[in-house]
Amino acid sequence: SVFCVSLDPKTNTLAVTGGEDDKAFVWRVSDGELLFECSGHKDSVTCAGFSHDSVFVATGDMSGLIKVWRVDAKEEVWSFEVGDLEWMEWHPQAHVLLAGTADGNTWMWKIPSGDCKTFQGPACPATCGRILPDGKRAVVGYEDGTMRIWDLKQGTSLHVLKGQDGHQDPLTCVASNQDGSLIMTGSVDCHAKLINSATGKVVCVFKMESVTPKAPISEGEEAESNSVESLGFCNVMPLAAVGYLDGTLAIYDLSTQSLRHKCQHESGIVQLLWEESSAVVYTCSLDGAVRLWDARSGKMISEYRGHSAEILDFAVNKDASIVVTTSGDHQAKVFCVQRPDR
Repeated sequence: SVFCVSLDPKTNTLAVTGGEDDKAFVWRVSDGELLFECSGHKDSVTCAGFSHDSVFVATGDMSGLIKVWRVDAKEEVWSFEVGDLEWMEWHPQAHVLLAGTADGNTWMWKIPSGDCKTFQGPACPATCGRILPDGKRAVVGYEDGTMRIWDLKQGTSLHVLKGQDGHQDPLTCVASNQDGSLIMTGSVDCHAKLINSATGKVVCVFKMESVTPKAPISEGEEAESNSVESLGFCNVMPLAAVGYLDGTLAIYDLSTQSLRHKCQHESGIVQLLWEESSAVVYTCSLDGAVRLWDARSGKMISEYRGHSAEILDFAVNKDASIVVTTSGDHQAKVFCVQRPDR
């Protein structure tokens, strides 16, 4: 399987993909030409991404080995080993890398010097994280259903959401809107919470019904929970999208805090992304297709097939002309999604 993909933010001409073969590759999107292999990993590469200016690319494997490479020189400049890796993200304005691990820690490093800070969460995995657009704070979600907003400079937690304010089950994903004033968290408990990042208060909770099992549950089997798999904010309208394991794409209107559209997929949604400057949302799902939806009408615009297994990750370039996907079929693909109406 190919687990992850990112595009270089500066030019959108390079992709990095990581896979089950303990390898990551940096390659040219236009023709698939391999630039270099990020070698030396000891486990599946599940995280990979470029720094904000595309100078560095970071790759992380499941065992917690993280490496940073200088893209133009194609050489490794830094590496570090942490506990089992859950997520990894570059700072939006600086050569600073964050990562969350299974022991509940969030790590922050200056690259390539390696100056390091850790943010200690509860004694359970830090399952997801996102640096807010101001670059001063990070939101981290944990397996025990809690969420913390960290001050990156001070190393202190500004807000903790737990109990009734937190989730009942592990957090799966977190997102923020463009100015960072609103945060959304998703969980295995089928709920998505909208949170004011300045006050740490829950603004509202979006609920989807749990999937009821068709047959009585036999011993040792869990009831199928309809977990939130991915979520994101629209940049041009007050809308948010939430993708669920049962294949529902829900579009919520943030101004009225109500459900605007339900777009049904045949199979579970793995990830969703909004187009940079429109109300179009992209989904990839376990059936191996990428779909584009108009969030204003709730209608599907187009569908792209080509994978013979589930899509595990995808990225869209800035002008929304291409989608790069990775899949359980050992392949990464580039789809041209230009539409005549632009």
